[in-house]
Amino acid sequence: MPAARGLCKSSWGSTFLLHKLVPVMLSSIGADTFKRFSSSDCVSAASTSHEEIRDAYLWSNQTRNVSQGDTVNGALASRGWNYQALGNARDAWCLVNRHYSTHCNDKCTEEFSNKFLRSIPGYVKIVEVGPRDGLQNEKQIVPTSVKVELIKMLVSSGLPVVEATSFVSPKWVPQLADAKDVMEAIRHVESARFPVLTPNLKGFEAAVAAGAKEVAIFASASESFSKSNINCTIEDSLTRYRNVVLAASKLSIPVRGYISCVVGCPVEGAVPPTKVAYVARELYDMGCSEISLGDTIGVGTPGTVIPMLEAVMGVVRVDKLAVHFHDTYGQALSNILASLQMGISTVDSSVSGLGGCPYAVGASGNVATEDVVYMLNGLGVKTNVDLGKLILAGDFISKNLGRPSGSKTAVALSKLTAHASKL
Repeated sequence: MPAARGLCKSSWGSTFLLHKLVPVMLSSIGADTFKRFSSSDCVSAASTSHEEIRDAYLWSNQTRNVSQGDTVNGALASRGWNYQALGNARDAWCLVNRHYSTHCNDKCTEEFSNKFLRSIPGYVKIVEVGPRDGLQNEKQIVPTSVKVELIKMLVSSGLPVVEATSFVSPKWVPQLADAKDVMEAIRHVESARFPVLTPNLKGFEAAVAAGAKEVAIFASASESFSKSNINCTIEDSLTRYRNVVLAASKLSIPVRGYISCVVGCPVEGAVPPTKVAYVARELYDMGCSEISLGDTIGVGTPGTVIPMLEAVMGVVRVDKLAVHFHDTYGQALSNILASLQMGISTVDSSVSGLGGCPYAVGASGNVATEDVVYMLNGLGVKTNVDLGKLILAGDFISKNLGRPSGSKTAVALSKLTAHASKL
C-alpha cells in the first residue's frame, strides 16, 4: 500500500498536512473560496483553522475514490502527489464535520443512500443510561453532586432521555442509595425525561413520592439470571410487574420494560429467541410503553441478534422496541447497525462506556454514547446530540472516577487535540 494511503498513521502526516498541503490548497483555490465551501456546504458560519483542516484530512482516507477533476486534487496532482490516495479535500471536510455538527448539509452523506442503508431510520432516539446503569456497578460511591452535574451535562448535550437513578434497596445497590436526593436536585431540569428503575411496588411508590414521572421495570429471558438478579422466577417477576404497571397506569405514568440476557446468559449460555419473545409479549400486553432488549453480557453478534429481533418483532411492534448492548466483545456497534437496518429507532447507551452488571460476571460496560453518536453522525442519522458537549460530560465523569474514558471516539479525539496543540 502506498505511503499516502496510510496518511493518518504515518509519523509525518500531521506536519505534512499543516505545512505543505494546506498552503497549496489555499494558494490554488483561494482562502475565501476554501472558507466558503467549508462553511456553506457543511458548517454554517464556521471558521477554518489549521487544526480543523488537519483533522479533516486525518479522516480523508475514509472517503471513496473521487473525480480527478476536483480543483484541490488538481493542485495536488500538479505537484506530483497522489490525489486519489489523499482523498477529496472538500468531501473529507464535509464528512469530518458530521462528527461535530448536527447541521451538516445532507449532500455530505447522500452517497450512503443505497440498498444496504436505505432502511435505517432518519432519526434515532438515544436513551442515556450512564447515571443509573453505569454508576450502579462502580465500586466507589459517587457523590450526589457529581451525579447531578453529570445528568445536567448530559441534558445540555441534547440527550432526550436520561435514566437518572434506581429506587432499589440500598442493601443491594448502595451506589444508588441517594436516589431521592438526585431526583430532588434535578426536579426543575427541563428538556429531557428522567425515567427511574423500580423493581417492585415499594420502589415504585418511593419513586413517585420523589417526583418521578416515568419508571422502568426489568425482567429476564433467562430463568437462572432472573433468580440471581431479582431473586425470583421469570413468572413471579411478571406477576410483580403487573402490579407496578397497574399502579402506574392509574397515575398516567409511562412504564419502560427491560429484558436482560436476550442472546446469552452467564449461567445458561445461549438464550432461545422464543424465550425473549415470550417475555417481551408479556411486558407489552401488561402495558409497557417501550421494551428495551438487553445483551447483558455482551456476547451477541449480528448473527444472534437478528434472529432474536425477528422473534420479538413477531409479537411486539418495532416502534415499541429499543436495543441495549454491552460491548464486552466489541460487537455493540455492529449489533446496533443491524438493529437499525431492521427498523429499530431507539438505542440505549452509556456515556464513557460506563456500566456492567453486578450479577453478570465478565460483563463489561455499555456501548459508549459518544461512539454511538459518532457512528450515527457518519450515517447521516439525526440524534440532536452535540458530540462535543457529550465528550465533555464523559471526560467529567471519567476524571471523577479516576480512569480514562471508555469511549474510543473520545479517546481518539482527545489524542488529536493534544497532538494539534504541539504543532
